[in-house]
Amino acid sequence: MKQIQWYPGHMAKTKRQVKEKVKYIDVVLELLDARVPFSSQNPMIDELIGNTPKIILFNKADLAESSELEKWTSYFSSKGIKTLKISAISGKGVNRILPLLREIVKEKTKKEISRGRQERPIRTMILGIPNVGKSTLINTLAKKKKLVAEDRPGVTKQTQYIRVGTDLELLDTPGILWPKFDDEEVAFRLALIGAIKDNILPIDDVCIYGFRVLDKYYKKTFEERYDIKVDIDNIVKIYDDIGLRRGFLLKQREVDYEKVSVTFLHEFRNGKFGPVILDRVSELEEENV
Repeated sequence: MKQIQWYPGHMAKTKRQVKEKVKYIDVVLELLDARVPFSSQNPMIDELIGNTPKIILFNKADLAESSELEKWTSYFSSKGIKTLKISAISGKGVNRILPLLREIVKEKTKKEISRGRQERPIRTMILGIPNVGKSTLINTLAKKKKLVAEDRPGVTKQTQYIRVGTDLELLDTPGILWPKFDDEEVAFRLALIGAIKDNILPIDDVCIYGFRVLDKYYKKTFEERYDIKVDIDNIVKIYDDIGLRRGFLLKQREVDYEKVSVTFLHEFRNGKFGPVILDRVSELEEENV
C-alpha cells in the first residue's frame, strides 16, 4: 500500500505544545472511538505523555457492540489502564470521569496538602485523533458550548484551557494523527468511521471495505438493511442491488454508484447498521502470537 501522508501543520504544532504542557497535567484523558478501540489510538501519545497517568475513554460507546467492547476493557485493564465507556453527545457515562480522576490523583493531592499547598483543581488534557469527539466532550463536561464542535476531522485548531466547575481544568488540543499509515487496515477503518477526510482515500474503496467488514461480522444486519442477498465476491451486484432498492438511478436507468457509496458511508457512520466494532481483540492476539 502506498503510504498515506496526512499531517497538517497545526498538528505538528500541537505535538510540540503537548510535550511542553504535559508536565503541568495530572491525568491525561485519551479519547478513543469505541468502534475502533485499537485503530483510533495514536501511537505518539504514550511517547508524548511519558509517565503521566492516563484514562482511556471509549467515546460513542452507544454505537459499539457491547460484548466486543467488554473485551477491549479487559485488554486495557490487563495493561494497568483504567477505562470508561461514554457518549459525549448524550452525556452518558460522562459523570463518572471526575470521580475516577479524583481516585487517581488522591495520593498526589494528599502529598501536596501535607507540604502546605492548597488543594487545587485537577488538571487534565484530552487527547485523541480527529473527529473522535474531544470538543463535544468538553462542551458536555462544561454544560455549555465553549468550543466549536463539528462532525469534520480537524475542526479544533487551537489549544484552549477550559475551567469546569471548581474541581477540574481541561486543556483542549486539536486531534493528533500520525503522519503516515503503515497498516492498510487502520487507514480504512479510520476512513470508514469518518476520522480522516474523505479525500484521503477513494470513497468507493472505503465503501467496498465497509461492505467486506459487514459481510464478515454483521452479514444479517447488512442484508436486512437493504433487503438484499450479499455475495461479497460480486461487489458490482451489491452496488446494483442497493442502488435499485433505493432508487439511485441515472438517466439511462444505470445505478448511481457514487450515491450508493456516499449513502452507505453516511448510514454506517450514523449507526444505521446497529452497534459495531471493527477492531477485534482476538485478531490482535493472533497477530502477536
